[in-house]
Amino acid sequence: MLLRSCLAGLFVVMSAATSPALSAVCMAKSMMLDEIVAAIDATKGCAPAMKLFTDCAFGASGDVQLGEAVEKKCEADFLSGLKGAQKKAYASQLGRCDRKYRNESGTMYRSFTAFCRAEVSQRYSQKALKAGAKAR
Repeated sequence: MLLRSCLAGLFVVMSAATSPALSAVCMAKSMMLDEIVAAIDATKGCAPAMKLFTDCAFGASGDVQLGEAVEKKCEADFLSGLKGAQKKAYASQLGRCDRKYRNESGTMYRSFTAFCRAEVSQRYSQKALKAGAKAR
């Protein structure tokens, strides 16, 4: 009887843990993945987008979508201004992030890759914004 109760409890816990709908407590409320992506899209720049990504991260594969939203937000600051060699260097750094954890298994490594890529985009954004401020 005790064994059945333990197995039933384990089944309930495992069922809840493998739920495909990702949600997080973010900005003092429970938010679904799509809501967090929308909130990142609505931020006013790269730095606030990265802060939201950091605060709302899942630590799993759901972070890939969040990271892509941050990349897109940050790239708006610099991507159109990059020349050929600069674009290659940027793509190379993103590729380095992709290769860093490619042989690792587990969803947390997809999260690490997403953060690495977002951080590269954030650095490029910061450089572009700093250069723009100096030009004024």
